[in-house]
Amino acid sequence: MKIEHIAIWVENLETMRDFYTTFFNTSSSEKYINEKKGFSSYFLSFGTGARIEIMHRSDIFERTEFKEEKLGLAHLAISVGSIEKVNQLTETIRKNGFQIIGEPRFTGDDYYESIVSDPEGNRIEITE
Repeated sequence: MKIEHIAIWVENLETMRDFYTTFFNTSSSEKYINEKKGFSSYFLSFGTGARIEIMHRSDIFERTEFKEEKLGLAHLAISVGSIEKVNQLTETIRKNGFQIIGEPRFTGDDYYESIVSDPEGNRIEITE
């Protein structure tokens, strides 16, 4: 078994698509639109086969501020292959004006990671 994809409801499809294709080198499907349901989405694919589906529907708009931990999906971890790449990508994301939630570091369970926020506040762990 493997995780095929995760799905994220988003407010702005194009902004989120740009973030993941720019910083995490995903390739994007064509935009899917279901006018009857007011639904649109993109599949963003990693080279490994895993995908993120970003979805928008005009009647889904409530979002709470992510100031503290809460029940539910906590983060998405994306491995970039090395400590140097974690550091480089974190700095690139910072220089582009996105929030760094956790600076690059070794964790207690020996991961090397940083934590960044995507444009809509979802936490992304960048791991080696």
